[in-house]
Amino acid sequence: MLGSAVLLVCFGLVTMNSFVESNYFFEKQLVWLGVSLCVFFGASFVDWSFLKRTQVLITLFAAMVTLLIFLLVAAGVTKGAKSWLDFGLFAFQPTDMAKALLVLILAKYFSRRHIEIANIRHVIVSGIYAFILFTLVALQPDFGSAVILACVWLGMVLVSGISKKHLLALFSVALVAFALLWNFGFKEYQKDRIVSFLHPLSDIRDTGYNAYQSTIAVGSGELLGKGIGYGTQSKLKFLPEYQTDFIFAAFAEEWGFMGVLLFFVVFGVLIWRIIANARRGSGNFEILYGLGIAILFMSHLFINVGMNIGLMPVTGITLPFMSYGGSHLVAAFFALGVLVSMRRYMRSVHKEESKYEFVGI
Repeated sequence: MLGSAVLLVCFGLVTMNSFVESNYFFEKQLVWLGVSLCVFFGASFVDWSFLKRTQVLITLFAAMVTLLIFLLVAAGVTKGAKSWLDFGLFAFQPTDMAKALLVLILAKYFSRRHIEIANIRHVIVSGIYAFILFTLVALQPDFGSAVILACVWLGMVLVSGISKKHLLALFSVALVAFALLWNFGFKEYQKDRIVSFLHPLSDIRDTGYNAYQSTIAVGSGELLGKGIGYGTQSKLKFLPEYQTDFIFAAFAEEWGFMGVLLFFVVFGVLIWRIIANARRGSGNFEILYGLGIAILFMSHLFINVGMNIGLMPVTGITLPFMSYGGSHLVAAFFALGVLVSMRRYMRSVHKEESKYEFVGI
């Protein structure tokens, strides 16, 4: 699991390195990789069983809500959103930790109520937790991260066993919510991105420019790619944000179709190992937490790759482990460290419970 995650980071490092001059993003990402590995190993040796306590999670949730409100009130605007805490030497995006916190809260909630999930009350209550975070993040505005929070909630509701009629009701509510957001919530540039997604060539010089250049970069990689360091769309700056939102397109241009297949294999190994660790959890909480982390990473993957190849609107979502940025990298490795810790400290408990279940106690 750790090896595949680090390999994905290396894919990103090679892609964002210019190879001809000092590269700011490459050098800082190396530092963040070192910090993230320290966070991973540190988290993996801590017994996180106290996170199963309702009081602890409610306190963390309240602290996160307070922090997100503080961002809306006092944070400066960076790239059009109030999403960052600026500490001078570095900036941190609390939304990345909010996603992992939502996974923990839902894992705790559904671990005790998964048998009763047929009761719509539990779907609504769990949805309230997600909706509070969703609203505060969307107001920044960071609609891409808000969508990820919604995907995490929906995915964990599905794996917990929601009924078909309740699922249909949720989709109906989602359609109504989208209509309300379109009329009263979305900024004009967000509407323009959705329109340019539906009509990709309608405005390729403005709202559709990023998606257009991204699809050119992906297609120009062909079978074997242009070679590492020879991506013209990214290195000549035709492709914007090639180190963050569109790093998949930059990677595909240099590595080609075969490189993209390798990327998906490595990412698949990562998800497989996460789920394998989750299945060995000592209880429902550990299992649901691991599945939630897998859902989180896969949501990022599908949305980011989708917008890079023109199948989804541009939303500013990072590609897990590959995109430049310290906050999402630290949050991702921390989430993996907690998963490893759960397996390390709770395996013996799992064996004891299995023994008692076998003898019928």
